[in-house]
Amino acid sequence: MTAQPFTVSDVMTKKVVAVRPSTEFKEIVTAMERWKVTAVPVIEGEDRVVGVVSEADLLLKEEFHDHRLGLVEQLRRGDATAKAGARRAEDLMTSPAVTVAPEASLPQAARLMATHRIKRLPVVDTSGTIQGIVSRADLLKVFLRPDDDLAAEVRHGVIEHLFPLSRREVEVRVDAGVVTLSGEVRDSALIPLAARLARAVEGVVDVRCDLTAQGRT
Repeated sequence: MTAQPFTVSDVMTKKVVAVRPSTEFKEIVTAMERWKVTAVPVIEGEDRVVGVVSEADLLLKEEFHDHRLGLVEQLRRGDATAKAGARRAEDLMTSPAVTVAPEASLPQAARLMATHRIKRLPVVDTSGTIQGIVSRADLLKVFLRPDDDLAAEVRHGVIEHLFPLSRREVEVRVDAGVVTLSGEVRDSALIPLAARLARAVEGVVDVRCDLTAQGRT
């Protein structure tokens, strides 16, 4: 079968910019600007993640800077107005943090980001201790795999496994991440499966399957 799928630990950034609950507002902004990040995890004790402060959390201070709220709006946006008046990470952070495990698959991480509408996830172990951080850009790293690597994985992990008797009759070409399978195989019933497995290889952009059954014109 195909090689072991990439996990979050394969693409995450291990050097993490984090703050403590007592970190002041201006220090957080300075850290984000210095390291060019849009959010920072908040850690305490033995580097256990307790929340995340994002640009959205910080911008509330500017949003409500000269805006007087009515009673109804204060009740409706109580959490936002509280953050607007906050000075420290413990009062600014979103908690509990949305996190991901190092062994999670890349699709799992992508779904978490999409569901919660966030751009990055702290990566934590079973005790909640931070191991790294994974961003949208990190998840796209698999699409930088060389075409030759993709072709080799498709051939060894898919074609040779599904078509051991006719594997030499199959050509695997990859151009800009797009896999083309061509040639004749003995078991035509496995052709759709070959296309699905090739598409599942990490870094493959698309698959064109031109495989045909042997003897069929």
